[in-house]
Amino acid sequence: MAAKPASDRQVVVDRITVGLIPRTSDELVEIQRSSGLSKTDVVNRAISLYAFIERQRRDGNELIVRDRSTQQELLVHLL
Repeated sequence: MAAKPASDRQVVVDRITVGLIPRTSDELVEIQRSSGLSKTDVVNRAISLYAFIERQRRDGNELIVRDRSTQQELLVHLL
């Protein structure tokens, strides 16, 4: 496998060890398989998504999921 060009590499700022419950571990593996991303990439994206949602919540916005086929909307609450 060829090395990525320096411009494509991301700098590792922090390393952590995370203990996942079995369900979350299974979900991580499934996302990895379906997306082709590494565990690190999946976790980085998940944290970025969570930060975005938290910023929206703090700004008084809501997260709504719409079913394209029925147009039914569901309000998402994160605990």
